[in-house]
Amino acid sequence: MDDIPGRLVRRWQLVGVAGFVAAAAVYLLAVLTPTGQRLENAALRGADQAGAQDRTAADDGLAEITVYSLAVAVVVVAVIALLRRRLDLAVAGVGVIVAGQVITQVLKRWVLPRPELVPVTGDYAHNSLPSGHTTIAMTVLFAVLIVVPYRWRGVALFLVLSWAVGIGAYTVTAKWHRLSDTLAADGIALGVACAASWWLARRGLVQRHEGRSRIARSVIVGFTAAVGVATLVLSMILLVVPIVRFGLHETITENTWVLYLSAHSLASFGSIFAALVFLATWRRVEIR
Repeated sequence: MDDIPGRLVRRWQLVGVAGFVAAAAVYLLAVLTPTGQRLENAALRGADQAGAQDRTAADDGLAEITVYSLAVAVVVVAVIALLRRRLDLAVAGVGVIVAGQVITQVLKRWVLPRPELVPVTGDYAHNSLPSGHTTIAMTVLFAVLIVVPYRWRGVALFLVLSWAVGIGAYTVTAKWHRLSDTLAADGIALGVACAASWWLARRGLVQRHEGRSRIARSVIVGFTAAVGVATLVLSMILLVVPIVRFGLHETITENTWVLYLSAHSLASFGSIFAALVFLATWRRVEIR
């Protein structure tokens, strides 16, 4: 631990706690308030207007996440770590994926209620926060970023992030989850990944990278950040403009398609933002 600055350890502590706090805040605002429930239910109704091709692509993409595909992802993460001759690294990577699912399923099934604050029927009434699919996608991404060598981290981000972002957005299009479900899952995945990173640091397994920065990685990160900003701006325009122009009630009842588009964009932004924040905690840091 002597050559690891204390602020590096504290960074993962603070970001991890922030991830869990963000997930709790999403639950409080979106699930425990009438306005939050109305907005999200309206966005789900707006998803009915999505094209048949979009809905089919979303269903197919989500259906690819099964127990078997998750097992394959776990094995791949473990193999990468073991090829680096680091059993503890394999434990950290696999632990991120497993712990993410344990926390998500426990919260969704037994801990977090969804009070009936607005009149709803059918699927809109049950709790679906956090999203298990989004948690899988994001924890797999974070686990890969942890176990791959430093020089391959940018490539891993490029290959896995687009899939992870797509899963989060697909859950809204397919009406499998609300926007809050995906955002809460992003926060939980970030918290778990930071906890694993902190554990590695406490064991003295991380160090500063003293080599030069790679231009390709900087380009990938810069492009990803630009896409994230664009999706955030778009989602805010789609959300705020109708409310300012028509009022909240009319927006919820008459502009469900616009609310769906905003939720879809925000789901993408949430995944991108969480990924960039976690990558930033590992900036110029590598496994010994």
